[in-house]
Amino acid sequence: MSARTRVVIAKPGLDGHDRGVKIVARALRDAGMEVIYTGLHQTPEQIVETAIQEDADAVGLSVLSGAHMTLFRKVIELLAERGADDILVFGGGIIPDDDLPELERLGVKKIFTPGATTQSIVEWAQAHIVTAHA
Repeated sequence: MSARTRVVIAKPGLDGHDRGVKIVARALRDAGMEVIYTGLHQTPEQIVETAIQEDADAVGLSVLSGAHMTLFRKVIELLAERGADDILVFGGGIIPDDDLPELERLGVKKIFTPGATTQSIVEWAQAHIVTAHA
């Protein structure tokens, strides 16, 4: 039997709103993925350490605070520094459309903005994370 796909879901920074991220974590879990939710107020260093320790296939970040450019960049940089840049990074939150191309250039594989359904997130994860993990 093959190992399940492992996804770390994190809330970096000072944002304290976690209802949406918990719904996404549950949807991914219900779709058969192993989900490690780190909780609120995580630093990029804590998130990357968890991803490496948990042998994660992907990291999903939820950012509603407006600090998305800094937080996504730092997580991607730290993963690269630790030789873990094969861990796929995706996320969601309140992120302006104008910032999406720069996040993509940084290496963020997908951003889900408000209105994204859990079905669309699960389908994307199955197509991109699970397929890469198989």
